[in-house]
Amino acid sequence: MTITDLIPGRKGHGRRRAADKVADLRDENRRLLGQLFGAGDAYQLLDQRLTETAARQAEAEEIVVKQQADIDDLTAENDQLRDELAALKVRFGPELAAEANAKAITVPPMIRDTSAFEDQATEPCRVITLQEAFGSTDPTHVPAWALRD
Repeated sequence: MTITDLIPGRKGHGRRRAADKVADLRDENRRLLGQLFGAGDAYQLLDQRLTETAARQAEAEEIVVKQQADIDDLTAENDQLRDELAALKVRFGPELAAEANAKAITVPPMIRDTSAFEDQATEPCRVITLQEAFGSTDPTHVPAWALRD
């Protein structure tokens, strides 16, 4: 590059300008080829990822099919066991109830030991109105504890 190349007015005419344009086009061609090769690499990476994803999807679908088959088998077995249980309850229900009644443990309240704190006998709660609790039926009555000095 000469000093005349750096001065816009001294660059030359016609032929010189065509050579500059050719050089610019070659640079642009190199840049576009670089982009093309980069795009090709990116495409290959994306294609590889697509292939891997398709393989994983196929594996996942196979697992789902197996799990659905297991669910169907277990549902059928569950339904069968439910039917058997209902039949056994009908068949042995009266015997189980009689056995439970025969082995029931009942303790009269006068024998029950309530000396431990956690085993104290309970009594019904007394429910009263607010007027009964404060000893007045007058709605304007203010309790002594609510009065300010």
